[in-house]
Amino acid sequence: MSSEWTTSSLLDHYEVRSGLSKPAKDFGSGYPFLTFKDVFYNYFTPESLGDFVQSTQKEREGCSILRGDVFLTRTSETMHELGMSCVALRDYKDSTFNGFCKRLRPKPASDLLPEYVGYYLRSPRFRRAMLALSSLSTRASLNNEMIGRLEISFPSLTVQTQISGILKSLDDRIALLRETNATFEAIAQALSKSWRVDFDPVRARMEGRAPGGMDEATAALFPGGFEESELGLKPAGWSVTRLSDVLRIKNERVEQLKVPEYASTNEGLIPRAEIYKKQLAVSASKNKIVRRGEIVFGLSRKVLNFGQMTDEIGSVSSAYKVYQVDSQKVIPEFLGRLIRTRAEYFFNAVSASSREGQSVSSEALGMLSFVQPPRNIQNILLLAMQPLLLRSKACLEQLNVLTEVRDTLLPRLISGQLRLPAAQAAAEEALA
Repeated sequence: MSSEWTTSSLLDHYEVRSGLSKPAKDFGSGYPFLTFKDVFYNYFTPESLGDFVQSTQKEREGCSILRGDVFLTRTSETMHELGMSCVALRDYKDSTFNGFCKRLRPKPASDLLPEYVGYYLRSPRFRRAMLALSSLSTRASLNNEMIGRLEISFPSLTVQTQISGILKSLDDRIALLRETNATFEAIAQALSKSWRVDFDPVRARMEGRAPGGMDEATAALFPGGFEESELGLKPAGWSVTRLSDVLRIKNERVEQLKVPEYASTNEGLIPRAEIYKKQLAVSASKNKIVRRGEIVFGLSRKVLNFGQMTDEIGSVSSAYKVYQVDSQKVIPEFLGRLIRTRAEYFFNAVSASSREGQSVSSEALGMLSFVQPPRNIQNILLLAMQPLLLRSKACLEQLNVLTEVRDTLLPRLISGQLRLPAAQAAAEEALA
């Protein structure tokens, strides 16, 4: 099957151009802008661009984004992350792209399907070629000469369409599951905020109304008024607790244990293999152990990353701070949900002078306080959220299965080693 394919240089199909470089003051308003992050993390450009930049008509004409355009990251901190690709599947009016990326615009005679290209350039085959090429450079930087040495293999347009259709069907379901999971999480966050930040059940009782979403017996467990505290008005009888009273810093190291690695992201603790292709370090022995219920704080580009371990055991970067929750004083899951609900408040643990790679201040974190309801209220809230969290977990499990199927099929389809009927059957079974 692979003998029916053609191999040629990328430059046989594309014209190359660098992106738009502007001062920081020009960002945040103006016209749509494709960021480095958009390119790095996506096979295909997002449906809509969420970032903006002040750009002239000449800049928008020269750095436009049209269907079929390929974007490659031209610089990176490591060779492994160089040349990450993203392909536009439609035109983006008045949009430009980041100067740290290269745009490959299709030549009129090219017979490459954009959807197929998007998968090929993310395949292990192309990534190995990119790594081999980048290792010859003294720095992780991609130039036009290097791009000219990269190749793409492809079958007929009909087969390209079939291959990309199989993979896209899996990706479409994965995207839907992500959206569904985000909806469950948003509802859970709204419920958490209503009970623990806005104190809606207490306000309802004060006004003589029945609190929404709970029976009379449950509503009676909430106080019927407020009292002053160092944090302002709080439900009567609820306490104010400092994080230093319920968190204990841990420095347990992996050493000789074999445990999976996790990354602390804005979405929580995520198995590292799901978002990165390389390990944290050559030797994992110095990584920190994190166990179920424990809390991790990390810092990336001055953004406080927070996660709570839901699996039995894992490990995180030695740069992260790991904390054990005193379960005798507060239910760990309750505290974790509160921190996620009030992320902007807990960001105060990051000093204004912090740089990427630095840790949060344990002293500053410990001084932050929260309003703590009695344990029975903590349990009731977690119980109310449980159906949402279970459905969210089921979404994630199905998403992981589909991702694994896609990642298994992709290299075999791209290399021509797997017949289309077999691949279609595997995809349909996973989607059933």
